[in-house]
Amino acid sequence: MFKWKKLGKVFSPGPQHGREWLNEFAQAPATLLFDDFVRVYFSCRPKADAKGQYVSYSAFLDLDRRDLFKVLNVSANPILPLGPLGAFDEFGIYPVSVARDGADVRAYYAGWTRCESVPFNVAIGGAISHDNGETFTKLGIGPVLGYSPNEPFVMSGPKIRRFNDRWYLWYIAGRKWKVVEGRAEPVYKIRMATSDDGVTWHKEDRDLIESRIEEDEAQASPDVFFANGKYHMFFCYRYSAGYRGKTFGYRIGYASSPDLLHWTRDDDKAGIDISEAGWDSEMISYPHVFEVDGQVYMAYLGNQVGREGFGLAVLDGKLE
Repeated sequence: MFKWKKLGKVFSPGPQHGREWLNEFAQAPATLLFDDFVRVYFSCRPKADAKGQYVSYSAFLDLDRRDLFKVLNVSANPILPLGPLGAFDEFGIYPVSVARDGADVRAYYAGWTRCESVPFNVAIGGAISHDNGETFTKLGIGPVLGYSPNEPFVMSGPKIRRFNDRWYLWYIAGRKWKVVEGRAEPVYKIRMATSDDGVTWHKEDRDLIESRIEEDEAQASPDVFFANGKYHMFFCYRYSAGYRGKTFGYRIGYASSPDLLHWTRDDDKAGIDISEAGWDSEMISYPHVFEVDGQVYMAYLGNQVGREGFGLAVLDGKLE
């Protein structure tokens, strides 16, 4: 079993002067390293509208590389605008994942739109930054990874990585919608696509991680890290019903692979769980593993999937 030592909550959302779009939630942390600081991208929301509907934006904050609990800067604006009328990302940019590509920074994000019969649908968009990840320009109005016959809806949770000069995009794809107590709930599984240029993608077109707690287990946030000769995936999973509370809410799972294609799941090895009390005592989700100056960290969400912000844990030992 890995041993993660929880360090505490790094950032709590709330009203920010001049940033009405950053009022609630700080979701899906993703990092980009600089010489003196660590930039953490996250997704947030303004207050709900008169009908109780939300939109989501993505932004960043910069943490002192020598003290990851010292916030140096919060972006003045979202990194991307919402899409135009009828676009796949008209109502949300959440979550986002970034990676350097030479002098540029690539971003892949989930674009949300509202629906009539179910609450939402999602597809994956791409963007590029020429100013070290402060602002991004979308690759186009439409998604770079959309629906297909075997992935009919809810294409979300992108995590971009580059291994051996090839781009890998892990994401989730909707399997079905279930009606639970009159409410439509999505079931989604972890998938992968590869690309030579970051624009045209080849889907593996199969589930990568077997379900464990139930057939309709929902899986999200597949974050892959290479260490000690193999690939390590940390992800989160939940039950298909009643998951907004403690008993059936999100937990963090783990799988390993020698080749990025075949994965062995072993959640007992994940080494991190909910706390007895506090901001992450009901659920723990959306893990992101990164290394800074020889230390391996995990950023993650707590209760209500990031309503109370995100925290950090540090690995005691090695990923092996």
